[in-house]
Parts: sequence; C-alpha cells; structure tokens
Amino acid sequence: MPEPDTHPVDAAPSPSVIAALGVSRCVWYGEVASTMDEAHQLAEDGAPAGTLVLAGAQHRGRGRGGRTWHAEPGAGVWMTLVERPQDASALDVLALRVGLELAAALDAHVAQPIALKWPNDLLVGTGKLAGILIEARWRAGVPEWVAIGVGINRRAPSAFTDVACVRDTVSRDDVLRAAVPAMRRAAACRAQLTERELAAWRARDAAYGRRLTEPREGWADGISAGGALLVRDERGTVWPVSSGSLRFAEAGPPDGSQAAPK
Repeated sequence: MPEPDTHPVDAAPSPSVIAALGVSRCVWYGEVASTMDEAHQLAEDGAPAGTLVLAGAQHRGRGRGGRTWHAEPGAGVWMTLVERPQDASALDVLALRVGLELAAALDAHVAQPIALKWPNDLLVGTGKLAGILIEARWRAGVPEWVAIGVGINRRAPSAFTDVACVRDTVSRDDVLRAAVPAMRRAAACRAQLTERELAAWRARDAAYGRRLTEPREGWADGISAGGALLVRDERGTVWPVSSGSLRFAEAGPPDGSQAAPK
C-alpha cells in the first residue's frame, strides 16, 4: 500500500524521487504565479528538453482560453514540462497523447478507470481529475520548445465541487512517479495518432455517442488521427472540429432516443 504523504506541501521532491522521473532538471517552487510562465522563461533561457517545473501552489494558474485559477497548497500536483519537439505535426495531437498516457499511468491511483474528455481533461466518473495545457513557441516556422502543463487533483479545492481526486493514500511523489514519465513518453511520439492510439481513446472516450450543443450541435463520434473531434449531424454527416470545448445536451449517457444517426 502506498505510504501517506508525510512531508510538508512546500517541500521539494527528494533527489531520489527526481532521479526516478527521468527529467534533465527539476525546478521547485513552494508557490508561484504559474508553472507555465516559469517554464517558458526557462526554455527561453536555454533550458534543455526534460526540464520540469513543479509548485506546491499557484496563485495564477493558467488554463485553456486564458482562464486562470488559484491552486491551493497541497490540493494537487501542479507542473509544466519543457520539451524540444522534433516533429511539428505531432503538436496537434500532443494534448490527446498526454491524456492517453496519463490515464493509463494514473488508473491505479483512482477509484475507477479514467475517462478522457476532448480535448484536454481526465475524468473519474463525472468529476475532473486532471487538465492539460499545451503551449508551443515557434521560430521561423519551427517549434523551438513546447510547454506541457498538467494539474492533477489530490483533494477537492474549496472553490470547486465537480472534481475527482486520487485516493487519499496516494502521495504527491506517487503521482509524480506515474505522471512525469507518461508525459515524456507522449512528447517523444511523432506524427498523427496511430490506430492503436485511436482505439485506446475510443475505450476511454467520455463523449462518444452523446449529444453535443458545443462546439457544434450533433453527436460525438470519436476523434480523427489529426486530433479533431468528430461530430455527426442529423443527416449522418460527420464534421471534424479542431477547436472549442464540449458541452453536452444531457447530463448522462444518451438513451435510445438520443442515439447518434448513422
């Protein structure tokens, strides 16, 4: 059984834990505005691929669409990984790959199998366990670095109720040992999603077959190899959607009357 987390929330991971993560450098902050901002600055200053920025708390954490939030001390694992991508085409599907790798790595630390919600959320039941944010910086049409931001809940933040968390017995270091190598594996992949990855997504897809109101009205029909959400309309036409967020027309899985047209 994993040992409870006994060190204070503002303590850096031990050298032995950092060594197990397979990173080139680890930068720790007890509290910071945003690990994403710090990672970009380090990358601009020449930080190598595999540089990891960790924080015990964030007071201006970043999410998709410019949203910000306060990440409370001890409430989760807040981190950004810097990588130097070799294949620009893989960036379009990087968030999905990170989600797939994280889901497989974290399944053992939660109460039931993790589901994936396009484009960047990990769910346990109906609660959000983790979120992913990908930001790349380009020079002369070539990605110079990519920052992979991940937040994983260890306990429910006071401001949110629709969240899921790892088990109480799972320490921060347990989460790091599972998650960071998974993030590095995803970042090392090239090209679009493979058939194996598409099948793995389908097995965890929280949206498949459900009716959507956003980002386009219709029924979720999986994802494409290029990372687009596929939405089937009432005539059976499938439309790829490359941006936006999911909003469901109903609270739970569809019943027979809401099944997607074929």
